[in-house]
Amino acid sequence: MIREWIAEQGDDLRIDRYLSRELEELSRSYLQKLLKEGGVLVNGKAVKSNYKVANGDRILLDIPEAVEPEIEAEPMDLDILYEDSDIILINKPKGMVVHPAAGHYTGTLVNGLMFHCRNDLSGINGVLRPGIVHRIDMDTTGVLIVCKNDKAHSSIAEQLKEHSITRKYYAIVHGILKEDDGTIHAPIGRHPVDRKKMSINEKNGRDAVTHYHVIQHFRQFTYVECQLETGRTHQIRVHMASIGHPLLGDQVYGPAKCPFSGLQGQTLHAGVLGIIHPTTGAYMEFQAPLPDYFVTLLKKLDCDCVK
Repeated sequence: MIREWIAEQGDDLRIDRYLSRELEELSRSYLQKLLKEGGVLVNGKAVKSNYKVANGDRILLDIPEAVEPEIEAEPMDLDILYEDSDIILINKPKGMVVHPAAGHYTGTLVNGLMFHCRNDLSGINGVLRPGIVHRIDMDTTGVLIVCKNDKAHSSIAEQLKEHSITRKYYAIVHGILKEDDGTIHAPIGRHPVDRKKMSINEKNGRDAVTHYHVIQHFRQFTYVECQLETGRTHQIRVHMASIGHPLLGDQVYGPAKCPFSGLQGQTLHAGVLGIIHPTTGAYMEFQAPLPDYFVTLLKKLDCDCVK
């Protein structure tokens, strides 16, 4: 697969760093391998990893076609919030991976969708991610939209790009937020050392905006609603941690030890998703109820405040 574009924000970065910023789906080690093998051309010439990118450089990547494993359809008890001939809205449970990847080729949402929808899934994202236009983390619960055809996929993808989709998440964060409403506007990019993490990155990050509203204060925690204006990887988790209020249960961006035993990952729920329907043009909003573990935890925190 050939990808070609003109660099607009080269900023004199090493090309391996620049490509890692621009192509989040590809690891830096893989990009360095492409560079070493001559798979990256700048202005028609192969370059090495230490080449400094300038604005106006014409960059061409020759990415070998991946040999993708055959993904099997699996019967699953999917929690379907809405379905028609264009889209299907799923309430994703905790612990479910959205699409197959290394180490997760079975038991994913895609495996279940392939059984439920048969051949009615968009093909734009390839065989590993049919119908998937956006994703939420494995331990994040809540509403996710899947597209059944390429027309619907293109429409929803454009709405995501224009930030016109309504996305409200519910989270429990460490500490007491002083202001009931606020906005975090800070660019997010790959962590400079730990490539599996994201971080606030003023130089290489992409614009990211999260609005938050306090729902309830507890003794040591705060229950908040976060509305995304952009949709970067781990956006809410990184943004809340950046202001000193990481998500409860998030051992990647928060405390290594969770104060509540048995809590699996971050307390984050995608509660509301609003879109313009790709065929009718009508605005539609979908809600996923809080999962049982989240409701139980809120009750426990509330009781602790009363004591």
